[in-house]
Amino acid sequence: MEVIQLDQVSLWRRTQEEFSYDLKRTVLSLIEGKFRKPSRKQVLQNINLTIYQGEKIGIIGANGSGKSTLLKAISGILQPTSGKVRVKGSIAPLIELGAGFEPELPVADNIIFYGVLLGFSRREMKSRIGSILAFAELQEYERVPVKGLSSGMTARLAFAIATDIHPDILIIDEVLSVGDEKFKQKSKQKMNELWNDKTTVLVVSHSMEFIQESCSQVLWIDQGRIRLFGKAHEVIHAYLGSL
Repeated sequence: MEVIQLDQVSLWRRTQEEFSYDLKRTVLSLIEGKFRKPSRKQVLQNINLTIYQGEKIGIIGANGSGKSTLLKAISGILQPTSGKVRVKGSIAPLIELGAGFEPELPVADNIIFYGVLLGFSRREMKSRIGSILAFAELQEYERVPVKGLSSGMTARLAFAIATDIHPDILIIDEVLSVGDEKFKQKSKQKMNELWNDKTTVLVVSHSMEFIQESCSQVLWIDQGRIRLFGKAHEVIHAYLGSL
């Protein structure tokens, strides 16, 4: 069954120059005759992609090639400039860890809030607080505001929530590179459990070893386009050969 379908998806994003353009600067530049429209960059170009239930897809490419933007488009965080994105099922995106947290609220409340955002009931999320805190090793921080956690703690919390609720689609952007060595091992064990069920997984990683071992297919993104999509060892071999 198709769970993710992208049809001719393109996405333009503002450059830092455009973000910094304020009204005062615009008016002054118009008066002085120096105004020029701030540039935009095309980050995704005519992406066509179909992913089926249960597939484990690795996504590779150079920094700035569009990997994270592609995941954000699939997750609904970013809307494509043109084309269509169709997704069936619940998604847990581990893209910017902690992005969905409310820093002033306690950890336990954020677990409920995060789960509700992903479509789960308050009652169900309350019943999961204990197991999530235990996996994240944050039992003593249940009533501590999230802003009081370190970045590593926040990463552990986000990962624990997303993997505890067993979403239909799990989207991961370099999340296994966070935390200490002990937690990295726990994360990999948890991922192995998901690898053996019907969860569809999309994972971005610069570790070719991890991608080779964990993913049956690999998507190579190059300057916003799909350069190659196929068997893991073939795509990785081609990618490494291009460097």
